[in-house]
Amino acid sequence: MGLTYFFGRLILAPLARVVYRPRIEGKANVPKSGPVIFASNHLSFIDSIAIPVAAPRPVHFLAKASYFEKPASRWFFTAIGAIPVQRGAGQAALDALDQQRELLDDGSAVALYPEGTRSLDGRLYKGRTGVAFLALQTGAPVVPVGLVGTDKAMPVGAKMPSRTPRVTVRFGAPIDLAHHGPATSGKARRLATDEIMAAIHALSGQELAGAYNEVPAQNPIDRIKQVLPHERR
Repeated sequence: MGLTYFFGRLILAPLARVVYRPRIEGKANVPKSGPVIFASNHLSFIDSIAIPVAAPRPVHFLAKASYFEKPASRWFFTAIGAIPVQRGAGQAALDALDQQRELLDDGSAVALYPEGTRSLDGRLYKGRTGVAFLALQTGAPVVPVGLVGTDKAMPVGAKMPSRTPRVTVRFGAPIDLAHHGPATSGKARRLATDEIMAAIHALSGQELAGAYNEVPAQNPIDRIKQVLPHERR
């Protein structure tokens, strides 16, 4: 990440805490060192800023490569710990997983959203199994995160976050998922994911949607895939 990231960590995070005054709960639950996965609900664009600002240790997350095309935005996203990635399925998804695994192997912390995409109606959707797969594969503990109010602070379409209402960031106790079984087991991945989502729900207090937050299908093939039973990663 280089000097840009460390400058941002030292300057931007404290400044954001002073300006936006987020309520931060459960910081003592975050391991001070070693690999850790922050698994959070996802309500707003600023979720990926709120978590690094509130966390007591550096946190990395993946962001769309397009955010890094302009010098100013590249500086900002690098400063808050973002790593560019080509979003999508297939090889792009595998590359993203490899990047996250490498960060964890280096003893870093990463932030991920099991829902896959933002909730536009405020409900908590079912978790996809990719986060659990990464945790079971690397042995990294999962710290559940409940974000409250980020959707009000920066609704869809807003260009800048508002100082009111104040955002709340809650860190839960670390979860060791190893008892569910190996990462190669679909049942283990599903049970581990459900445990993660239950912990997030306890922190966020959201209404449960009871379904996956699916991106609208772009063609008939995608619609068929969404209807057929399959494991959502």
